[in-house]
Amino acid sequence: MSVEFSHPVRVYIEDTDAGGIVYYVNYLKFMERARTEYMRSLGFDRQVIFNNELMFVVRDVNVNYLEPARLDDELQVTARLVDSGAAYILLAQCVRRGDDVLAEGEVRIVCVDQRKLIPRRMPAPLLAALKNGATIRGND
Repeated sequence: MSVEFSHPVRVYIEDTDAGGIVYYVNYLKFMERARTEYMRSLGFDRQVIFNNELMFVVRDVNVNYLEPARLDDELQVTARLVDSGAAYILLAQCVRRGDDVLAEGEVRIVCVDQRKLIPRRMPAPLLAALKNGATIRGND
C-alpha cells in the first residue's frame, strides 16, 4: 500500500453557503491544497516544477460526497498514490472530520510541458519519491 499524506484544513465562512455547510466545489479546493502540500513535502515545490519547465494539470476527477462539513470544522485531507505512468499519477483523496469520511475521490494528474502544454514524462526523482514507502505527514 502506498503512503498517505495528510494535510489539516479548517472550514472558514468563505467555504460555506448561507446555511454554514461547505459548498461542494470547495472540497476540490481542499484536495488541491493537500496535493500541493504533498508535492512540497516531497521536495517538489512550485519553483522546482517551473524550473523544470513542467506543469501538472487535472485530467479527470471523481468525487463522492458523503456527509457535509460545516463552518469551523477541523478537517484532514489526504492524498495517496494509487497508480502512475510515464506522464500521469492517479491519487486517491479523502476529506475527514475525525473518523468520519465526508468526501472521497480520485484525481488523475498529467505532467505537461509548460510551453507546449502536451504530456511529457515526469522527472524520475519525482516518480521515485511518490512511490517511496516512507511515512509522510503534513502540517498538524
